[in-house]
Amino acid sequence: MNALLSVRAVEKSFGTVRALGPIDLDLKPGERLGLIGPNGSGKTTLINCITGLFPPDAGTITFKGLDITGEPAHRRARLGLSRSFQIPRPFSGMTVLENLLVPLDYLNKDSRDEVAHADEVLQAAGLIARRNDAAESLSQLELRKLELARALVAEPKILIADEAMAGLSEGEIDDILALLFKLNETGVAVVMIEHIMHAVMRFSERMICLETGAIIAEGTPSEIAADPVVQKVYFGEQTHR
Repeated sequence: MNALLSVRAVEKSFGTVRALGPIDLDLKPGERLGLIGPNGSGKTTLINCITGLFPPDAGTITFKGLDITGEPAHRRARLGLSRSFQIPRPFSGMTVLENLLVPLDYLNKDSRDEVAHADEVLQAAGLIARRNDAAESLSQLELRKLELARALVAEPKILIADEAMAGLSEGEIDDILALLFKLNETGVAVVMIEHIMHAVMRFSERMICLETGAIIAEGTPSEIAADPVVQKVYFGEQTHR
């Protein structure tokens, strides 16, 4: 199966510090990929290069067979590459529904009724009962769901979920996982960046571990958990955090 997303020899430095690379990575259509690594390992830098927030210093990124290395973030979003952020930042002074209509307007998603489409996403995210409430009135779990809904409303082919479960209880983590599994069942590939190991291992079909900007291990969740290098550089950090 051809890769939906391909990263080839991507590098990124900040001043004299190499934060990333060279990195090679493929993502298949509909795949569930977990991306782990200790703090400062390059996870967010990699995602920022993939989604267009940072231009890579070297290498190429292709999506759906198109070279998007030099494309801006909004162009990548219109092509079907969406992400959520670690810290939800809803548009204050707007309702939950209006928070979804803003990206729809920006992405020119005018092929169907925008409000009806936004309501479908809110229903799937479990937020339909809050559609007319102020976004700032939401609970932490609801804010996480709204952050994901704003990414999903663009009907992406890939969703990158950046620590979507940070700070949540076990029951709330289950809610977010159920939402991501349901999304994946529709054919959307999901890249999960997460420090909550039991959650990312439960969700992922394949996992990649980064350390100092390089891939140090790749495999199934059980293979990653048993890898002695991963145990030393990542699980050891988790134990002593």
